[in-house]
Amino acid sequence: MTQDLPEGVVVADFGIKGVHLAYELLEGYDTVIIVDAAPCGGKPGDLYLIEPKLEEIAESPLVQAASEGESALIDAHGLEPDAIFGMLKALGGNVGRALVVGCEPESIEDGLGLSATVEAAVEPTVRRLVDIIHRVQHRQEMELSVLAAKDTRKEGQA
Repeated sequence: MTQDLPEGVVVADFGIKGVHLAYELLEGYDTVIIVDAAPCGGKPGDLYLIEPKLEEIAESPLVQAASEGESALIDAHGLEPDAIFGMLKALGGNVGRALVVGCEPESIEDGLGLSATVEAAVEPTVRRLVDIIHRVQHRQEMELSVLAAKDTRKEGQA
């Protein structure tokens, strides 16, 4: 896959170490794409492209507590993307743009490994990621919606 990526693209696996990702983002990135599980109500393996509103994250309790010098109690192993960007802001960092490519999990129970359905979504996800990276590099617009064949979100879901 890395042979298909433009120059300047960094691929890293932070696993469950969200705190490490927040500190890495302090190095400064124009665009960050996070791949994560995203329970949005679809079928297991469905893909979503989500663009968090970074300006709203600045108002999160985590950022407010940190900016007031209070310690915010967080689980360093279970940080959601919003919490990672909130921590980044609390540390004084910023990214130009953030995208989350989410995959509908079969289960949200703690455990290791991927279900067979989600495992089958890995290859299409990688292809879609390469496409997204090229579009971002060339500043092409992307449809921010379900990447699966059809929109399976329930009405009112983001």
